Amino acid sequence: MTNQPKYHIGLVIYPGMTHLDITAPHQVFSLIPEASVHLLWKNLQPVTSYEGLTILPTTTFSECPQLDVICVGGGGMGTVETMADSQVLEFLKQQSETAKYITSVCTGSLILAAAGLLQGYRAACHWLFREYLAILGVEVGTERVVVDRNRITGGGVTAGIDFGLVVTSQLCDEETAKRIQLFLEYNPAPPFNAGCPENAGEVLVEQLKTFGKPLLEATFRQAKETAENMSGI
Repeated sequence: MTNQPKYHIGLVIYPGMTHLDITAPHQVFSLIPEASVHLLWKNLQPVTSYEGLTILPTTTFSECPQLDVICVGGGGMGTVETMADSQVLEFLKQQSETAKYITSVCTGSLILAAAGLLQGYRAACHWLFREYLAILGVEVGTERVVVDRNRITGGGVTAGIDFGLVVTSQLCDEETAKRIQLFLEYNPAPPFNAGCPENAGEVLVEQLKTFGKPLLEATFRQAKETAENMSGI
């Protein structure tokens, strides 16, 4: 007789996602004792990230057990498409009814908001997309990880490890999170002080905005359309 896992953690993956939004928390969650971590998609076909990394789902939406933690990451145009994907949104709504924690990393919070799961909550998002999260009726936090009741949301891409450790401390305890942090030797010391717009300076910020203009415009259009649909306009 096999031991049943104490925790079921589900990470929603989708074409065009940012792989680190999922692989970073997955690395943390995989070290939680008695946890079963599921990579979730509509089917078991390989999913290719925005960066070209192929990831295999382990569980389909229809076969997914009741989750303790449901998490969705962000991405490029794939995120815009997923914000309007009724099958994904319905799955998130269904799991949110019983999950202990409803969570996201980076622009995954836009998807949670599109599912109606962040209205009345504070949440984090990648700094380039915060205004679009606000369009969806969410109070936007600028912290690296925002905890508001049972909603836990991480900021941009690399916040996934911090996010994973915070979720672990809530789901288990702080000592478990600390042990995992030490095992990972997570002691960041970035070579440059350019990891946020306040420190990077106006030139770099504008360069990044120019580079991301098509994605920013597409996200704005989808956020506006979603907000109008939610308000019944």
